[in-house]
Amino acid sequence: MTTYNASRRDLAKVIAFMGAAAATPALAQPRAAAPGNIDAAVKAAHAQYKSLNEGKNADYIPALAQVPSHYFGIGLVTPTGASSFVGDIEPKFSIQSISKVFTLALVFQESGQDLVENSIGVDATGQVFNSIVAVEQFRGKEMNPLVNPGAIATTGMVKGSSADEVWRKILGIHSDFAGRQLDVDEVVYKSEADTNQRNRAIGQLMSAYERFPGDPAQATDLYTRQCAIAVNAKDLSIMAGTLANGGRNPVTRKQVIDPRHVPGLLAVMATAGLYDDSGKWLFRTGLPAKSGVGGGLIAVSPGKFGLGTFAPPLDAAGNSVRGQRAIASISNTLGGNPYSVQPV
Repeated sequence: MTTYNASRRDLAKVIAFMGAAAATPALAQPRAAAPGNIDAAVKAAHAQYKSLNEGKNADYIPALAQVPSHYFGIGLVTPTGASSFVGDIEPKFSIQSISKVFTLALVFQESGQDLVENSIGVDATGQVFNSIVAVEQFRGKEMNPLVNPGAIATTGMVKGSSADEVWRKILGIHSDFAGRQLDVDEVVYKSEADTNQRNRAIGQLMSAYERFPGDPAQATDLYTRQCAIAVNAKDLSIMAGTLANGGRNPVTRKQVIDPRHVPGLLAVMATAGLYDDSGKWLFRTGLPAKSGVGGGLIAVSPGKFGLGTFAPPLDAAGNSVRGQRAIASISNTLGGNPYSVQPV
């Protein structure tokens, strides 16, 4: 009997291929349900989970502990621009780690996917999101872009002759995904910058292993600033909807990134988007997703819809409790799991 021991890179390629298949119109499931069904599903999930009191706000960044924990907003946007918004969709909060997806999209667009795969890798690390042990273990190679070491390195890969030029590009692509001009929550930025000593050390270590060019202090500062970009639940749903629509914003109709880069983004989200619970989330929903400790969560059903939620209390893994429950419920109702197919 012939046996085959798949490497982690092989697994990542298989997942990327599956993501590409799900995003290809010829293979995708039919597009999302009629707007009335969408609205009913979103409203039902909000009503079901708005009183759920599990979890607590992140407090290792002091400003996040002050965000009202009762906030709960849900948005859904389809590739055609149909939408449903319920609850606290207007209050702004810091995007935090969700920003990693969109800065990665910028690097893919500027430099191609091979740069990221060959420099920091795309595999899940098997360690916590800010692990220094993982950096040392693999000399910075297997630090996928959705954990802090890989994300700082990704920010350091953005092209620009100055910090201001790099920052304009980062803020610009986030704004294009959201369909409006975004800005930074300066209070959160200062709070994070005052407490990011560990990330500064990680940035220096990744630089020492030559995983990105340029000044590690600049890369860490810009990464900290991108995490403090202020968004709301509506913004997140449009950003997710842009990914569901092959990189074209379903509201502004602007092609933000090339469609060919979307499957790779979704594959990394699927394998590492929800910290240590990424595998559990993918098993339960099949949806590529990304969470942030500010309470935001995005999820993508390729070709069908994008979801964005805001609910600050987090579980032990750092993911919004109400957001996860609501997204799973809505996706189940609307048939969003890209791996769920009916026989023909």
